[in-house]
Amino acid sequence: MRGWHGLDDVPEDWGRSVVTIGVFDGVHRGHQQMVGRAVALAHTLGAASVAVTFEPHPDEVIRPGSHPPQLTQQRRRTELLGALGVDAVCVLPFTLAFSRMSPDEFVQTALVDRLHAAGVVVGENFRFGHKAAGDLETLRTLGEKYDFVAVGVPLVSDGEAISSTLVRERLAAGDVAAAAEALGRPHRVEGVVVRGQQRGRALGFPTANVESPPYTAIPADGVYAGWLQVTQSPSPHEGQRWPAAISIGTNPTFSGVERTVEAYALDRDDLDLYGAHVAVDFGLRLRDTLKFASIQALIDQMHADVDEARDFTAAESSAM
Repeated sequence: MRGWHGLDDVPEDWGRSVVTIGVFDGVHRGHQQMVGRAVALAHTLGAASVAVTFEPHPDEVIRPGSHPPQLTQQRRRTELLGALGVDAVCVLPFTLAFSRMSPDEFVQTALVDRLHAAGVVVGENFRFGHKAAGDLETLRTLGEKYDFVAVGVPLVSDGEAISSTLVRERLAAGDVAAAAEALGRPHRVEGVVVRGQQRGRALGFPTANVESPPYTAIPADGVYAGWLQVTQSPSPHEGQRWPAAISIGTNPTFSGVERTVEAYALDRDDLDLYGAHVAVDFGLRLRDTLKFASIQALIDQMHADVDEARDFTAAESSAM
């Protein structure tokens, strides 16, 4: 799969394409259906398939300060799109000037002149161009003008339409299992392991304190079962994945104030992950964050959390 940052990266001899367009935050099941439709159409037309996405999130440019919690970082988003079979991912820098393009200007500049669109696949509710003036019907009209077919894909529904907003709402409620259902995989938080207070190590549960980028969609405070994976590291642990118990919150038993994401790789007290880039995948919410009356009560509960996390992850592994 090829990756381009901006239209100038597209090779001048690039042939005809079927293009699918969206922010694709989360690459959830609705996105997956749309991308699959684009890949299939590209095969039918004998063209390449290209996913066009944007960085930063358009909301942050149009309404500064309104950036929604981000479900996937751009690198991860590109990986997920590639796994769906697209031939290329083109990340367009979203600027104020870009946002002021008319629908016709966007189609001609991006889709026709550079990507040589033979087809364009979007969601039925797709809006584009200055002040969201363009919609699917606009795209179909422009397709007649510029010789491409425009296809609208219905929203996927689980009783309610699957969207990035729905996934964020489920994460904000701590319902990571429902979020995973909409995503088609566990929600992931990525970041670098940094030194924390090291209380977990002192209590017998050494945790990786994960510092994630700004705007990351972090589930509600609580304790979760999931997995910890090293995604980038010079250490021999790169690529390894362990069942984990995960805590999100401020450590109220110790009167903490800073919200952290900490993951304990079950039954591993020999891992040195400082500086490693890791991924935390959330499978199931176990309980709320609690303030305990004593350190021993906290330790007893942590043992119970680990046992529950072990049972859940073992069951998930056997079901795969």
